[in-house]
Amino acid sequence: MASMDQIDAGGNINSRVEQDKLKLQDKAGHSLPNLTEKEFRSDVYKMNYPKRGVAVIINNRSFNSRTNMGERAGTDVDAESMHRLLNILGFEIIQRNNLTAEEMRLILQTVAAQDHTDNSCFVCIILTHGDEGYVFGTDREVLFDDLVAPFKGNKCKSLASKPKIFLVQACKEPEFQEEADTGMEVESEGETIVQKIPTEADFLVVYSIVPGSLSWRNKGNGSWFIQAIAEIFEKNYQTLDVMTMMTRVIKKVAKDFEQNAKTLFLERKRQIPCITSMLTKDVYFKS
Repeated sequence: MASMDQIDAGGNINSRVEQDKLKLQDKAGHSLPNLTEKEFRSDVYKMNYPKRGVAVIINNRSFNSRTNMGERAGTDVDAESMHRLLNILGFEIIQRNNLTAEEMRLILQTVAAQDHTDNSCFVCIILTHGDEGYVFGTDREVLFDDLVAPFKGNKCKSLASKPKIFLVQACKEPEFQEEADTGMEVESEGETIVQKIPTEADFLVVYSIVPGSLSWRNKGNGSWFIQAIAEIFEKNYQTLDVMTMMTRVIKKVAKDFEQNAKTLFLERKRQIPCITSMLTKDVYFKS
């Protein structure tokens, strides 16, 4: 009966699951959670932990006057859309509205410090003003890297080797806005095998725009970026992986923008989301 088991030097039978356990380390040598060799070698992230995970929604609508940032009408619709989608996907949702820069940093530090051992992944949705490299709290800007840093593999070890997804609808105060008849606003912007993995691995960051371009937010329906995510993920999460769905999001935003821009006399303006992926495997949210 040794075909599925092996006998160690002391005559004890060890299951292959135990023999195949991997000891992961980040590139600095910190120990990370164990995976079986099969799970480590797989092209798909393990998503059958006891819980789906925690999702944080930061929804900033109103800003201090000294920031020179206007109110983000329609952002509450985006927050509601993301709350509904994340609930469908099985996340434990934490939503905070109108946070200062320091409050944004602290809420993400607090969540990163939790024990995520039983969680499959982490998601963060940021809805605010911003520009390349930073986003705005209600009082001032905060570096986006400072918000992501607590979730890196050497700091949040219980999320190491698990997907961490950040979706950012953030843009500069618009140089011009469409009036209420269109409802649109334009915004800028056994045998232990030791394996080492980069602390930056397993992140996916998706911005609503590429740097320097325009982003649309509808006062009644929310942003095109968030609308597209909600629609495409709800329809396809049982069959498609996240990167495939995001590619369809990009197509939808770009196509719909082009069609509608003609009506708004903005033929030369385009919106296209931007993906920065450090994922090492496919992410599936299917049940």
